Amino acid sequence: MSALLTRDLRLAMRAGGGFGLGLAFFLILAVLVPLGVGPEQATLALIAPGILWVGALLACLLSLDRIFALDYEDGSLDLLATAPVPLEAVVSIKALAHWLTTGLPLVLISPVLGLLLHLPPSAYGWLILSLALGTPALSVIGTFGAALTVGLKRGGLLLSLLVLPLYIPTLVFGAEVVSRGAQGLDISTALALLGGITAGAVAILPFASALVIRINLR
Repeated sequence: MSALLTRDLRLAMRAGGGFGLGLAFFLILAVLVPLGVGPEQATLALIAPGILWVGALLACLLSLDRIFALDYEDGSLDLLATAPVPLEAVVSIKALAHWLTTGLPLVLISPVLGLLLHLPPSAYGWLILSLALGTPALSVIGTFGAALTVGLKRGGLLLSLLVLPLYIPTLVFGAEVVSRGAQGLDISTALALLGGITAGAVAILPFASALVIRINLR
């Protein structure tokens, strides 16, 4: 399994599938929003939690179509489906590789982008915590969407339409954690719901993704 994870990480770096593209998009969004909304610090501080979470969501979405596409094109996916390793474990490794190359860099760079949007200092810890807790759900849900569209030509648009509605709860509760944390309000409910979404996605969706892949490969 470690060899598969290492292989996926190398492919993601070589193909430009997540690391550089996601960070560049995240940075561009953080730079353009103040230019469009205006330089007022109060306005930017108010919308910063939602903007940062929307940016993270869209950055994760950019590389979803590559999760299984390269393996499907060269026949590796058929070999993985018939390997002694459970396909559910393969899907989990794919989701982990996507998070390591897309979600984790976004978590690490988010405080810097928070400065550009004048995020209140009290919200930085909650921003990092919410992204660290919520971005794994984005990767797992995205892996399920990629499994649904594997083998389809130009399935990127369909993948986006399938995945975006599933991303909405994570977006809502993730932004709510940061927003309430910035105001000094209680965040326990939003944080628990965000964690529940991630735990549920990690526990259930790898099995659903493996089932979908088996059906698509028949």
